[in-house]
Amino acid sequence: MPDVRLFLAGLIAFAGGVAAWSFLSTPNTLTPDELAARYETPLSQPSQPLAVFHLGHSLVGRDMPAMLAQLAEHNHASQLGWGTPLKAHWEPNEPIQGFEVENAHDHYRDANEALASGDYDAFILTEMVEIEAAIEYFDAPVYLEKWVSSARDGNPDIRVFLYETWHDLTDPQGWLARLDSDPTRYWEGVLLAQAMAVTPDANPIYVIPAGRVMAELVRRIEGGSGVDGITSREDLFVRLEDGALDPVHINDLGAYLVALTHYAVLYQRSPSGLPAQLYRADGTPATAPGPGLAALMQRTVWDVVSNLPITGIPQN
Repeated sequence: MPDVRLFLAGLIAFAGGVAAWSFLSTPNTLTPDELAARYETPLSQPSQPLAVFHLGHSLVGRDMPAMLAQLAEHNHASQLGWGTPLKAHWEPNEPIQGFEVENAHDHYRDANEALASGDYDAFILTEMVEIEAAIEYFDAPVYLEKWVSSARDGNPDIRVFLYETWHDLTDPQGWLARLDSDPTRYWEGVLLAQAMAVTPDANPIYVIPAGRVMAELVRRIEGGSGVDGITSREDLFVRLEDGALDPVHINDLGAYLVALTHYAVLYQRSPSGLPAQLYRADGTPATAPGPGLAALMQRTVWDVVSNLPITGIPQN
């Protein structure tokens, strides 16, 4: 009998330990209503150009921040890699693929040093693609919170934005379907909900919804006969030297659309009327959208971002 009692006691202790581990290992998260409540008060509109720091990978790239800087006439710096998760940017022993190539330009600045300096008014960061893998294998919400807290240590008033990107055009779940579902499923439902639950009294992390803007523009273009010769989603993406489509990296037209989205969110202004002819980071003229496409892009950006409280823009 003592052996049975001892066995049962051990079993109970083991079960209690498992339950405690499960409780402790489950990340705290905001409910959808709690998350929405954090965005009830909009951001104030900036009164002057912002100093902006970008952290991410090739879906940030050099050209898009350069285009944004031309539109806003602001200063910027960045730290980039190839397909880099936030964890790799944070952990000193994690490799950052493509680091030497992507940061070989005048606007590179070490991310830790830059944010600690307090020199920046806005911090824009993004997670790797595939976002599902970033969450499952690279602790994306944890490292989002680490980077945000680090930025706020350097400048308590810094504005923080999560740049929502996109995925491969050939995604088996459906490219447009995922652009519709991924914000709730991943970008907001996991990354923001978990990262912001850690510091419930801090300012929100706002969103630059480039994926949703791209989806809306594609629907408007593909739903008609095209605009200025642009007829499909593929026209926003890079073609390789052999003519093959790069299904994830955007071309100059795509970079212009994403730069407009950043501008509209950062400055809470419609991008309508902004110049269409811009320059790449290396100083060469970018391929400009035609006047009809430029106007459609600008109108689409504002239609999307001005109706999402998570952008920080006051709602109509």
